[in-house]
Amino acid sequence: MTKAVEFYFDVGSPAAYLAWTQLPRIAQEMHAEIEYRPFLLGGVFQATGNRSPTEVPAKGQYMQDDLARFARRYGVEFRHNPHFPINTLTLMRGAIGLQMREPARMQAYVDAVYRAIWVEAKNMNDPATVAEVLQKAGFDVDKLLALASDPSVKDQLKVQTQDAVSRGVFGAPTFFVNNQMFWGQDRLDFIKEALQ
Repeated sequence: MTKAVEFYFDVGSPAAYLAWTQLPRIAQEMHAEIEYRPFLLGGVFQATGNRSPTEVPAKGQYMQDDLARFARRYGVEFRHNPHFPINTLTLMRGAIGLQMREPARMQAYVDAVYRAIWVEAKNMNDPATVAEVLQKAGFDVDKLLALASDPSVKDQLKVQTQDAVSRGVFGAPTFFVNNQMFWGQDRLDFIKEALQ
């Protein structure tokens, strides 16, 4: 039986970005596959009554400091995005669309979007900035935006988000190993243990 970790993520979550930078190495070390589950964090928040830590000022400041600590520990670049929160609806439709139609390109797309948001601190709320980022990453912007507007892609993002809610997901990143749920990028050690 192949070992696998399911990874529920939204590009608007800085914690999911940090997990994204580490999970491939962990999966390789543990001889496990990653099953990517793009979903809409805003939809999960709405369905579960959860909200962003940044809505609580003291918690938001602590989270910024803590995320920076983890980035240093992981040896990855990270900058708080001054344009946060980012409306990720179209971006996550793009991820789902590529996963459905061109799965080999989904990771490159998410890499480019994560880098733009959490390393380069670009305003990915701005359509012109999104187009520039995607074009630079080698994507046909018009084709990708058409894919993100496809009704079947929109429906699949809703299905994936509802699936997350029905499984108990309330935030990002969330992982499942053998149906055991782990929430937060600071739980990667537990994920590694569960994969052993």
